[in-house]
Amino acid sequence: MTPQEILSNIFGYQHFRGAQEEIINHILADGDALVLMPTGGGKSLCYQIPAIIRPGVAIIISPLIALMHDQVTALQQIGIRAAYLNSSLTPDQARFTSQQLRQGALDLLYVAPERLMTPHFLDFLDTTDIALFAIDEAHCVSQWGHSFRREYIELSILHQRFSGIPRIALTATADDLTRRDIIKYLGLEQAKKFIAGFDRPNIRYRVVQKKDPQRQLLSFLRAEGHQGDVGIVYCLSRKKVEKVADWLTNQGFIALPYHAGLPNELRKEHQIRFLREENIVIVATIAFGMGIDKPNVRFVAHLDLPKSLEAYYQETGRAGRDGLPANAWMAYGLQDVVMLRHFMEKSEADEQHKRIERHKLDSMLGYCEMTGCRRQALLNYFGDHLPHACGNCDTCLEPVAMYDGTEVAQKALSCIHRTGYRFGVHYLIDVLLGKTTARITQFRHDQVSTYGIGKELSKEEWQSVFRQLVARGFIKVDIEAYGSFHLTEQARPILRGEQRLDLRKEHKYKTSKDKKYSRSSRTNFTDSDQILWKNLRTKRLELSIAQNVSSYVIFHDSTLEEMVQQCPKNLAEFAQLTGVGNSKLQHYGKIFLEVLEKHTLKYSDVAK
Repeated sequence: MTPQEILSNIFGYQHFRGAQEEIINHILADGDALVLMPTGGGKSLCYQIPAIIRPGVAIIISPLIALMHDQVTALQQIGIRAAYLNSSLTPDQARFTSQQLRQGALDLLYVAPERLMTPHFLDFLDTTDIALFAIDEAHCVSQWGHSFRREYIELSILHQRFSGIPRIALTATADDLTRRDIIKYLGLEQAKKFIAGFDRPNIRYRVVQKKDPQRQLLSFLRAEGHQGDVGIVYCLSRKKVEKVADWLTNQGFIALPYHAGLPNELRKEHQIRFLREENIVIVATIAFGMGIDKPNVRFVAHLDLPKSLEAYYQETGRAGRDGLPANAWMAYGLQDVVMLRHFMEKSEADEQHKRIERHKLDSMLGYCEMTGCRRQALLNYFGDHLPHACGNCDTCLEPVAMYDGTEVAQKALSCIHRTGYRFGVHYLIDVLLGKTTARITQFRHDQVSTYGIGKELSKEEWQSVFRQLVARGFIKVDIEAYGSFHLTEQARPILRGEQRLDLRKEHKYKTSKDKKYSRSSRTNFTDSDQILWKNLRTKRLELSIAQNVSSYVIFHDSTLEEMVQQCPKNLAEFAQLTGVGNSKLQHYGKIFLEVLEKHTLKYSDVAK
């Protein structure tokens, strides 16, 4: 079959998206490729279709067991010969898969880089007919990438040992530095680069200043109508993960913790429940989610600041993979910055690595404090250009008010100087507000010129001022000195009155009904449609439980929506639905047509 025929007959899609077809043809012509494509953009098809067409087995290098399992299950559902080799298999299962490989009975084999790099497996591949190598989550190659895996760097052996076999490296997250590392370590200097836009227009970005983060999260979830939705909440520490999961459970959500400190079986159970159930909220550290292909995650929330825009982009990118509206919400505070910088300074990384990480954190903080379109800034960081404001982030929907903050900035910077560069934000605010505390009296800071000169602002407003001064590089935080503040050279023109500084005003988050961005309610559905939607989802869940697979492996929500809207009456019409290839038509067509027919008969009788 041609790529177009495979796309239509096997995968159930009528048209390629973006550069998919060009990439596929390039691989079929023995070319190497580097593919940067946003999450949900259809990267997998770029190697899956060539794997079906080219002779031999495609070796897919993938970092996570959960990702391998989900992709293999989805491929098997549509009749493709796929398997994986990893530590989750029993010895008998591993032997059976190896036997399939020897007999040429597989089109795709998913393996972890650790297994691939063993001498035994490499020797085995020497005797195997290989169609292509695909390196998924290729940003792991880079030490500056989101999730550094040393085994990925060793994958450079592929272009030396298997020089005639095409290689395709794929990622959704790579700035210029990470991109250069991928090319260098994988030997892809001669590969064709396919750089699609990074924009995820269906995701709405919102950032709020952290006050009472759990209450703020609850307010967001309720305001946006996310009760009963699938979502992910990221926290920085394991302790906080468990605390927030318990708290959300008490608020009526089905919330499960996930972090590396949980027993393996419990962690696995929570991940499986998240993948297979329709209303689970996972509360997790960043250990959760890379490569998770659950399409109907309606929100991703951060209760702590991610360490880089790469991490933020990848984590928020787990929302809305089905292309339907989704929310990315984050609460952050200055303490997040202090904690992350502390982690960086205490790490065993060399000075170059630390310097890069500091720069990345500064970019993350600048994103939080910006007043322009967040999407433009996020895309610009990855070298992508959006010529106009997106209209779908908080700063576009509710433009930030600015004011001449030169005088208050001078007061803040002068207070740091007058108190001797020994104190953090809370103490400095107390001095500016003229509070009488034992520490202030002890250090005689009630006698400095900045004592009590900041009473025109509240504590919260002063916190915003200090956050913005840190974000813009006028103040640096001394981690070794318990988070004390120091002035940078950039602060001098402000103190001297040589430079005006505009600051953003504190903004209160309000969501009116017309600004909700949740698709849970399917507002375009009639009452009858909502009932049919529920019945179709119930049938899908029954089938997934019976087969021990995730619901979306049967059909995505978008396919069920098409069933509701088009209500096909026979197999020919059912075959026209997006995501319905020959195999799924054969296995599920009559089952879902029966649900549709029963609904139509019932409600036509009611209408009569």
